[in-house]
Amino acid sequence: MLDMKPVCERCNRELQADTTDAFICSYECTFCNDCTESALQNRCPNCGGELIRRPRRNAKSPSQSTDEYAS
Repeated sequence: MLDMKPVCERCNRELQADTTDAFICSYECTFCNDCTESALQNRCPNCGGELIRRPRRNAKSPSQSTDEYAS
């Protein structure tokens, strides 16, 4: 499961699981929109990989839902 880190690794801005302002690389390094577009220019400073918009997650976790997500 994707690790939904709660803050930008550069500026420590809070990033909720349902925000559209979070970006990740393939190693799940996490950055806010402002840092991604300005200072980082859409590249992860840790691995050099592309930063893409992180998927959003509803407040309700799969373990709280019905059989739709049960394994």
